Amino acid sequence: MITGLEGRPLVLASNSRAREIMLRQAGLKITVQPADLDEGAIKAALQTASSAAGAIAAALAQAKAQAVARYHPDAWVIGADQILSCDGELFDKAPDVAAAGTILRRLQGRRHELHAAVCVVRYDGTEDLILWHHTCTAQLWMRSLSDDLIAGYLDQAGRSVLCSVGCYRIEGLGVQLFDRIEGDHFTILGLPLMPLLHFLRTAGLSRR
Repeated sequence: MITGLEGRPLVLASNSRAREIMLRQAGLKITVQPADLDEGAIKAALQTASSAAGAIAAALAQAKAQAVARYHPDAWVIGADQILSCDGELFDKAPDVAAAGTILRRLQGRRHELHAAVCVVRYDGTEDLILWHHTCTAQLWMRSLSDDLIAGYLDQAGRSVLCSVGCYRIEGLGVQLFDRIEGDHFTILGLPLMPLLHFLRTAGLSRR
C-alpha cells in the first residue's frame, strides 16, 4: 500500500466520489474531508474579475486545500476542481434532470473544454505552504443531438448525470454523446492524476 509522504498523511479536500476512487485505485491511502467554503461566491468573484476558466479552477482547488489544511497540521492536503467552458461561458453541475437537459442542448454540436486543477497544501501551524499545483485542459466535441436523443439519454442515465459538470460521464453511457475527445482521461474525470502521482513520487512517497 502506498502511504503518506515523509510520514505525513494524505487528505483529499473534496466530496467527489470520482476523485476519491481514482486516488484509492491508484493505491493511495487517503483521508477524505470536503472543504466547507462557498465555492459559488469564489467563482462569481473570479468571473467578475474576468479570470480565465483554468485560473478559476486552480483558485478553487487551492481554496479547498487551504480550508481543510488548517484541520490537519503537517498533512499533505489535495484540493481539486474542474470548470467546463464553452465559447466563454462557464457551466456548473445541473441541480436536476430538467436542468441537465438544458445544458446538453446548449453543448450539443459544439466544442467545449474541461479545465481540471489540483493543488497540494501543507499547514505548518503558522501558514499555508503551497507545495505544488497543476492545471490540465481537455477538449471535447459533442455530437449534434436531437431533443428525443437527449431525453432518451437522460432517461437511461438517470440522476447520475447530476454528478458531472456537463451532465455526462464518459466512463459510461455519456461517451456516446461525443464525436471526438482530445485530452487526458483523468483530467476529464476531474483530476490530473498522472501529474499528481509524479509529484507525490518525486516528493518522497513511500511504499510498504
